[in-house]
Amino acid sequence: MCAEEITSSVETIEIKAEKMLEEARSRANEIILKAKEEAGRILSAEMPVDEVKKEREHVLSEARQKANQEVEASKKKASKIRTNATKKIGKITERIVNIVTGTELR
Repeated sequence: MCAEEITSSVETIEIKAEKMLEEARSRANEIILKAKEEAGRILSAEMPVDEVKKEREHVLSEARQKANQEVEASKKKASKIRTNATKKIGKITERIVNIVTGTELR
């Protein structure tokens, strides 16, 4: 495996990790948007104002919590992908050095 292939492989992994984070952010935004829409429907319903405010805050709080959990899960996945990429690069580098120096892999 040449340096260009390693670089390309690492770039591919990083692109996938970034894409996962972007998808998580997008899902988080969708969740918050839906929560705001639901809060708007609640506000337009005939209910006492205090109840509506409490319900709205509850819905928004749950939506934010869910969105944050999705983002954190995606960050963890992206971190694992990067860690694995680093390990693979280390192994490939060791292999190349062993090939160049003529030593056998252990």
